[in-house]
Amino acid sequence: QYSPDNVAGADGDIDPTEITFPGCSCLTSSCVVHTCSCLCRGENYNSLCLRLTDKEEEYTRPVFECNSMCQCGESCQNRVVQRGLQFRLEVFKTEKKGWGVRTLEFIAKGRFVCEYAGEVLGFNEARRRIQAQTSKDLNYIIAVREHLHSGRIMETFIDPTYIGNVGRFLNHSCEPNLFMVPVRVDSMVPKLALFAATDVSAGEELSYDYSGRFHNSPITNRGQKSLEEDNRLRKPCYCGSRTCASFLPWDSSLFSTP
Repeated sequence: QYSPDNVAGADGDIDPTEITFPGCSCLTSSCVVHTCSCLCRGENYNSLCLRLTDKEEEYTRPVFECNSMCQCGESCQNRVVQRGLQFRLEVFKTEKKGWGVRTLEFIAKGRFVCEYAGEVLGFNEARRRIQAQTSKDLNYIIAVREHLHSGRIMETFIDPTYIGNVGRFLNHSCEPNLFMVPVRVDSMVPKLALFAATDVSAGEELSYDYSGRFHNSPITNRGQKSLEEDNRLRKPCYCGSRTCASFLPWDSSLFSTP
């Protein structure tokens, strides 16, 4: 079933449509940094492109867009991901990787491409679904962990297996042209937004790193060691990049028992 946005999962623990953020009181059609409560952490976008600083080589800072409670207009520059898909994309059959997604038009670096949308699950339901899979099943469940300054880790589990959007057909690459950023609009439940890591030509397949490495940062020795674990259960990678790790990224936490 197609859905452009996240929906509540079967466990019903999390409602991604709930509005819990207060809106800004800006009276202009487009909010201004430092005067808008939604932009107190700095400007998010510049001409629709995600704004990055020199310090953001490996990790992304939080992105909060203006929401449905804000006084600013729909044309506000701090409303990008919530507007949804803006480019013409095509789902196609690849040679070795099953279905994939390619763009039918040029995408500039930093532009929002699409969201990875599906059922928002709690940890227990995500683990139950993972453990019920066989070696022949395709896994679409993604686990996103955000590390806070307090040391706390926020986890988000999205499963587009039964309800989702075009993002479910994106393939992994060890040298991807997209990267994922959690973007929040109405609540703390993030939208898993995929942005262009580089200029992308028309006809080029779109991909991101399933392990969550940000902005094509080099893999560390620690990351390489984790990639070498449990190879018997992992699936081969066919991305064909020069730095291919041979296997798709593996997260064993959802397979562990309580």
